[in-house]
Amino acid sequence: MSDNILRAAIVQHSWKGSKEAMIEAHVQSTREAAAQGAKLMSYQELFYGPYFCQVQDDSFYSWAEAIPDGPTTKLMQELAAELEMVLVVPIYEQEQPGFLYNTAAVIDADGSYLGKYRKTHIPQVKGFWEKFYFRPGNLGYPVFDTAVGKVGVYICYDRHFPEGWRALGLGGAQIVFNPSATSRTRSNSPYIWKMEQTASAIANMFFVGAINRIGVEELGENDFYGTSYFVNPRGEFVGDTASDQDEELVVRDLNMDIINDIRKQWAFYRDRRPDVYDAIVQD
Repeated sequence: MSDNILRAAIVQHSWKGSKEAMIEAHVQSTREAAAQGAKLMSYQELFYGPYFCQVQDDSFYSWAEAIPDGPTTKLMQELAAELEMVLVVPIYEQEQPGFLYNTAAVIDADGSYLGKYRKTHIPQVKGFWEKFYFRPGNLGYPVFDTAVGKVGVYICYDRHFPEGWRALGLGGAQIVFNPSATSRTRSNSPYIWKMEQTASAIANMFFVGAINRIGVEELGENDFYGTSYFVNPRGEFVGDTASDQDEELVVRDLNMDIINDIRKQWAFYRDRRPDVYDAIVQD
């Protein structure tokens, strides 16, 4: 067995009625993951709130915080340093009044803030009124050089756009997390959920950690179905997928040597032809 094993964690939670309760639940899950030896962990999209995008209500603007100077980022920096874990923490971000983003902060195992990714593709359809709340991301596709390897983030709706996955791969990502709020109310969604991110892991030859919340919240009819999972560059689930009904902490051992093995075998990056791809980036 390879010595190059990364123990990583993801967690799916239901809405618990308050920001404080959600933060406490995620802190507890992080401690449980650390006790199992995890060194890297990601939370679900907008982790400390309900999925408020089911309605259009400007009172939810007050849920946004500064990153990295807001209280949640600071708390998670302290937790990461204490547990010596790399954390990916999706937060509703206020850059300045009226400049709001769907963001994930990335914190290294010593508690240092490495940077953030802002969700690039913003949906605006029934039950997912995200343009009411978020500006499109403007930071590109950063890859964060963490204590455990090179980590990327691509948030929920982003996953339907293959260009960002490829940009993260070209940036050196070894694992990409996709924190999500994904519901059964979208046609064929559970099938696409398992197929799409698996296909992206294969095409880009990296690991993917797919995280979804769970349950029906009082703001709408969306039935979030969990089924969080890790998938390797071969397109194989690492262990079972999580429950589609219940909260669950998922801790898995990722054999990072698979990345080099697959990239030598398939050589997709070698055989790319960016000189003939102009048409796909034209309006």
